[in-house]
Amino acid sequence: MTPRERLIKTLNHETPDHLCVDMGAGGQTGIGATALHHLNQALFPGYKEKVKIIEPFQMLGGVEEPLLKKLQLDVVGVHGLTTLFGFKNENWKPFTMPDGTEVLVPDKFNYKRDANGAYLIYPEGDFSGQPSAKMPDSGFFFDAITRQELIDDEKLDPQDNSEDFGILSENDLDYYARTTRQLYEETDYGIYVTLPGMAFGDVALVPATWRKQTKGIRDIQEWVMSLLMRPDYLYQVFEKQCEIAMKNVELLAKAIGHHAQVVFVSGTDFGTQNSLFIGLETYRSLFKPFQKAINDKIHELTDWKIFIHSCGAIYDLIPDLIEVGFDVLNPVQVSATGMDAERLKKEFGKDLVFWGGGVDTQKTLPFGTPDEIYREVRERIDIFSKGGGFVFNPIHNIQSNVPVENILAMFRAVNDARGFKSDF
Repeated sequence: MTPRERLIKTLNHETPDHLCVDMGAGGQTGIGATALHHLNQALFPGYKEKVKIIEPFQMLGGVEEPLLKKLQLDVVGVHGLTTLFGFKNENWKPFTMPDGTEVLVPDKFNYKRDANGAYLIYPEGDFSGQPSAKMPDSGFFFDAITRQELIDDEKLDPQDNSEDFGILSENDLDYYARTTRQLYEETDYGIYVTLPGMAFGDVALVPATWRKQTKGIRDIQEWVMSLLMRPDYLYQVFEKQCEIAMKNVELLAKAIGHHAQVVFVSGTDFGTQNSLFIGLETYRSLFKPFQKAINDKIHELTDWKIFIHSCGAIYDLIPDLIEVGFDVLNPVQVSATGMDAERLKKEFGKDLVFWGGGVDTQKTLPFGTPDEIYREVRERIDIFSKGGGFVFNPIHNIQSNVPVENILAMFRAVNDARGFKSDF
């Protein structure tokens, strides 16, 4: 099978010729820049190409064609035209990571250093405003800086948070059409597209790191408290967002057509390590109607499979996610309470494709031995791949400080499961 055929087979809960594997197609299935640099160096001695930062908020590196081929990956991603800092991935320039790794960043990746040496980055690369995120001098990614005006509930206007969403421009639509068509016609990879503006209440988006000025509720703690304190306000924000998103689905369906196989729609986390993040009734009253409307429209107009990323202990929520039309669950955090791999596969494997869960990225991958990683990966593959419906990926992104020998152990286990011989 070609990689695309393998992905389609997997998404349809059929057994492919061998395991379908992803690393880097999405902003939640990727690899930190330093780890990617070390992986390239290990697999291609003397490799001189610098890693390009394709997602600067998390400082994720772009997986290039040599590595795609070497690891025999099956999926490539189409990200948005602009980053979470409001500038495009273009006109690359050098940047040195805090640990000394040399990478490439977009030309509008403009920063200053504070008194402690932290990196402060600015929306649209414009120093005239306030910085919107900070990376410590010993860090590997950015954290949003809260830019919250004093909240006066008497004057809160849902339009202030709704202004984050708008109808896609002709330039945006041309980008999605051109990029997906080129990948479809010139490669045989499966194609994963991140759709913009579809995630309701994703706290990664609440601070609006791409905006020079922020109005409305922008503090994450305040947003979370608003689930109980201001549900009517949030409902109005979601209502406006949904209205715009529905129009964008129609435009994207025409622009992308059959060129995509799977689309990322939501990255809203509904779980913590030990429990749901919100009550089921809150989900059902505030989120569910809008997610269902979007998913129904996508399924009506396209044959795309719909991908949701939601971390944590979400076992009790999964039936609702299936009901609203999600086809693919990520990151499958089996390290969280109640998220046993065998149980998930047995109870939900006929309805959901599991994209992730391949190895624990909190403990095993960064801190385990290569032998421990190998055993865990093989165990997870054996569980999740039965009967199809499994795309191998770790539980969330591979962080930059993961030892390269651990990443290689993971791929040796993947290759053994696929019946491939590893030369590393």
